[in-house]
Amino acid sequence: MLERKEFLDDESILGVWKITETTEELLNLLPEYLKPDGIDMLKKIKSESRTAEWLSIRIMLHSILDEEKKVEYNESGAPYLTDNSYHISISHTKNYAVIILHPTKKVGIDIETRSSRVEKVAYKFISNKEKIDPEKKATHQLLHWSAKETLFKVMDETEIDFKEHLYIEPFKPLKKGVIKAVEYKSGKDRNFLISYEVHSDYVLTWTIEK
Repeated sequence: MLERKEFLDDESILGVWKITETTEELLNLLPEYLKPDGIDMLKKIKSESRTAEWLSIRIMLHSILDEEKKVEYNESGAPYLTDNSYHISISHTKNYAVIILHPTKKVGIDIETRSSRVEKVAYKFISNKEKIDPEKKATHQLLHWSAKETLFKVMDETEIDFKEHLYIEPFKPLKKGVIKAVEYKSGKDRNFLISYEVHSDYVLTWTIEK
């Protein structure tokens, strides 16, 4: 179900879909013009969760814009709309799918299920220069990961090392806020503002390129 549809101040549109439907129910919700593609994808995708993600993104996109839109992927795996009417970014996690759209600016979005498992791999993407609140360790580490995933999606770069090329400035993890970040991969030291939210079962981050 469409849990959230929000028009943000910067002309971007944010959507959150909570996947509560079966594959059959999602296929029935798919707009008619997309059903041939949906049936074809059902034959190709073996994972039920991947199928639900594919269907929910397209249902949500149509629900938000109420227009015929098709999502394709470029060679690097980044999504785009075939009519180029909006820049789009997509993310999935357990039971959720999210999108963000902007008519003229590149966007990035990420959603991650809350879990303490991130502590086991944090050393791979958090540098010694980055600060983590020990009292909110798992949440803070997950926000770092999600923010860097969001940065990765908005950057036109390959071979990005999350630990070496992306830096998250110190911040206090609240229920919602803005994270300041810098990317060093391009050589331009670009700065980004990443909005974030902490929910009971997931964290959400997004950014719009300046």
